[in-house]
Amino acid sequence: MQKLDISEQAVFCAGHAACPGCVEALSVRHILATLGPDTVAVVPPSCMAIIAGPQPFSSLRIPVYQPTLEASAASASGLRRALDVRGRKDTQVIVLAGDGGTYDIGFQCLSSAAERNEDMIYFCLDNEGYMNTGAQKSSSTPQFAETGSTPAGKLTRKKNLTEIMAAHEVPYAATATAGHLQDLVRKVEKAKSMRGMRIITVLVPCIDGWGVAEDQGLAAARLAVETGVFPLYEVEDGRRYTLSYANKTRPVRDYLEMQRRYRNVDDERVLALQQEVDEAWARLCARVAGSEAA
Repeated sequence: MQKLDISEQAVFCAGHAACPGCVEALSVRHILATLGPDTVAVVPPSCMAIIAGPQPFSSLRIPVYQPTLEASAASASGLRRALDVRGRKDTQVIVLAGDGGTYDIGFQCLSSAAERNEDMIYFCLDNEGYMNTGAQKSSSTPQFAETGSTPAGKLTRKKNLTEIMAAHEVPYAATATAGHLQDLVRKVEKAKSMRGMRIITVLVPCIDGWGVAEDQGLAAARLAVETGVFPLYEVEDGRRYTLSYANKTRPVRDYLEMQRRYRNVDDERVLALQQEVDEAWARLCARVAGSEAA
């Protein structure tokens, strides 16, 4: 067993309102411990807003601003500029948003902030649906997954947010998961050392919404990486691609079988999902190879 050498600053406190086994709470705990107390967080309506607690109470030992669902990136932009005017240029401004407020409702605002290269770290806590309002589908929900609004399975593919942000040529776009904790911490440290728009999409399996056991959230996150469903990689300046976990060692079926949301997926759909993952993996590897050759 490998001992993890990671920071344990108590910026995110016990007594929060997360579900038992919540991977999002674990992820945020280590994100904030890595960033430290000189941080200001924008938290729109989301699971994280529930976990953090209603104003004026908070499980975060840092200032928190709760904007409307569509305005996270704009709010963070304003906070950044206000702090700069006060001479607090080293204070980190971050966003802790869900996929609904990132892929969907807040995307226009995020794209505009990326185009301006606003100085913030945007964390998308991606549980692949609107989980705290009944597990409805978002554009982050994978194809064929059952949700509250697609009980027969979602018929469209998951939006590739990291590639969209890379197309904006932001300084840093990456994927991460608490299932590979050292990689998550390293990427947060790297983003902290940079300036401009940085976005990290963190996969956070939802115990209830995905239908996994309370003690299997991290196992689901690891399987997402090992099957290639959620590859771990970084893109710098929209051009330099680096794979953090270079092996795709498990079939997609292993990942699907542990989740209730895929309980009605037949063999034909499993093969379709495997093909989709294989094609996306090949494209990503080609981009990495192209970056190494440049």
